[in-house]
Amino acid sequence: MVRSKDTGNAVAGVLDAAVARYPDRPAVEAASGVWSYAELDDQARRAAGALWALGVRPGDRVAACLPNDLQIVAAFHGAQRIGAIWAGIGEALAPGEQEALRDLCEPTVVLAGPRCRVDGVHSDRWAELLDRDLTAPTVDHDVDAPAGIAFTSGTSGAPKAVVHSQRNLLLPGAVLVATRGWGPELRKGDSFPLTILNLIVLSTLLTAQAGGCCVLMDRRDADGVAEWIATRRVTVWNGAPAQLYDLARRPGADLSSLREVWSGGSDTPDAVRRAFAAAHGVAPRATYGLTEAPTVVAIDPPGSDWRPAASGQVLPQFDVAAYDDAGRRLPVGEPGELRLAAAAGGRWAGRWTPLLGYWEDGGVRQSSPGPFPTGDVGAVDGDGWLTVLDRKKLVIIRGGANVYPLEVERVIAGHPDVVRVAVCGVPDERLGQRVAAVVQSAGGTLDLDALAERCRRELAPYKVPELWTQVDALPVNAMGKVQRTGLSQLVGTPERS
Repeated sequence: MVRSKDTGNAVAGVLDAAVARYPDRPAVEAASGVWSYAELDDQARRAAGALWALGVRPGDRVAACLPNDLQIVAAFHGAQRIGAIWAGIGEALAPGEQEALRDLCEPTVVLAGPRCRVDGVHSDRWAELLDRDLTAPTVDHDVDAPAGIAFTSGTSGAPKAVVHSQRNLLLPGAVLVATRGWGPELRKGDSFPLTILNLIVLSTLLTAQAGGCCVLMDRRDADGVAEWIATRRVTVWNGAPAQLYDLARRPGADLSSLREVWSGGSDTPDAVRRAFAAAHGVAPRATYGLTEAPTVVAIDPPGSDWRPAASGQVLPQFDVAAYDDAGRRLPVGEPGELRLAAAAGGRWAGRWTPLLGYWEDGGVRQSSPGPFPTGDVGAVDGDGWLTVLDRKKLVIIRGGANVYPLEVERVIAGHPDVVRVAVCGVPDERLGQRVAAVVQSAGGTLDLDALAERCRRELAPYKVPELWTQVDALPVNAMGKVQRTGLSQLVGTPERS
């Protein structure tokens, strides 16, 4: 059986304690069934053997484009046991987007589900390999070597591949389990796709460290989430503000099993928090997180206390502070760009390490030394409460999903009748922001329906602009670059919504 020399800090050994103490307790529950810890351990062993048979070796990339179900959990654990580097490719992405992520990480194997549009090992072949009960050799793990790739983008719209170690993939779960007092009674439900690395960290890796159960939902709509919570007796659920908005308008839904509700991915309006608490008796816990952390950096404490406009208290493995443009640390409470470093004191001192870097050209390009810049402007007070004031980046956050304006603009600008286009976010009570496109034509009236259809063909649905406005001219500077200040004011009453 594949194990690390240092199983306490390696994903390869994360199931060991629970398998020894609770072999028959449920480890993961999904649409196709329930696996106990002993069963998950066995399935992970089989997955490791299957991947080895497919030629995967330590340091190789394994990409998965799979639905939220049992097999993605087993495949992840199996990949880690042979020292492979895991990468998820979203099922909802357009074919070209899936191909771009595959090309970026250059995987030895792609595990391809029904919505995967790139070549890979499909379910029948994968099931055959698992049935053969193949065995992989023992692999010695370096817990600080690359273990997972998370895809993100800056304002350029080009995807970046953030690389994390096994140590950093396990740390968030260890801290949250300890600070929130979780144990085997934990039934943590997640409806976001597990192809997002942060969700792997906050689901199976977290629940394994508590000895609890990962409840892996295959529905994101309010009715589906409510059904999962009620029928699987979920105790902690992580959702987007838009999902909380919808559930707050369903006071009759049975959410009585919930002890905590997290809201992440974008700012959670105070009104949404109050409405959800009034409807269901649980005050949502706001969070602030980053792919590069990975996952949660700050969260409201357990219970019902929260502060208006804040995104929780900084977790104890971090030192988070505001810095000015010259890189100087600012006094407590003063706003600036938020940067992350390891905590200098307490139980978790020195445990956090920055991302290893970015996967480029078959290797890891190390990130710059020093406190990691988040790109967000905010402040941290003397009690560790973090408030995000504005986003330094141009990213639009729609319902918890990131939309990068330039990526959308490139698609629209490819239409021959479009002279110039600018994409921006406009405030929305439910989703946080909606995607808006302001377009300038070569002359005459643009066919906005045709532009929307063009976007639907080339982009994931959540990236397609919902608000369209045609203008005579977009404001530009001397270099011909669109001036984005006040851009959302041009949207006005949309011609299409």
